[in-house]
Amino acid sequence: MKKLRTYIVAGLLIWIPIGVTLFVLKVLVDILDQTLLLLPLAYRPETLLGFRIPGLGILLALIILVVTGVLAANFLGRRLVGFWESVLQRIPLVRSIYSAAKNFAEVVFNDSNRSFNKVLLIEYPRKGLYSLCFQTSTNLGEIQARIGGDVICVFVPTTPNPTSGLILMVPVADVIELDMDVESALKMVVSLGVVVPVWKKRDGQLELTQSDISSEPSKSSE
Repeated sequence: MKKLRTYIVAGLLIWIPIGVTLFVLKVLVDILDQTLLLLPLAYRPETLLGFRIPGLGILLALIILVVTGVLAANFLGRRLVGFWESVLQRIPLVRSIYSAAKNFAEVVFNDSNRSFNKVLLIEYPRKGLYSLCFQTSTNLGEIQARIGGDVICVFVPTTPNPTSGLILMVPVADVIELDMDVESALKMVVSLGVVVPVWKKRDGQLELTQSDISSEPSKSSE
């Protein structure tokens, strides 16, 4: 029975990631296929071909994004975008939602932005307990002036969903900067700390990976 349980767990470890990946991809494809509804009924693939081809919405979405980017990059496009944003800024509820979404998109997708490019370690929620976080801002304006001293804004993600969390204002002296990249830190958060990235010392010596540590005999068994 113990061997049978081992085989079942091993099979689950293979099929669960595959299943979750396929499910997420299917949801994304189905969502992007909704862009085909933008086309007139007579020009939709299921009307022209007589059957539906999954994934065509991805191609249409890419075309829309590229065309929008090209138009927004020229002078006339920038004027139109500015006019459209000025209209949205006059609508009370829409103004708040649009501004928040735009600011978040600029932080995440802007290559020149320095936010979310550092993985940090802070003592939170109390002294002696540590949490992974990401630097989001170093220029805090009035907050910086009121607090006094050097402070930075960090985002502490929740697990296993790193898209939610909270922001904290932390003194620079209380922050430990890590060498791991943002992607590795996110994997650690999503995996509940199971997936620990390989760490190389600054002198080039390789530290033990999590698998190396778990495969070593314990001191008690020696």
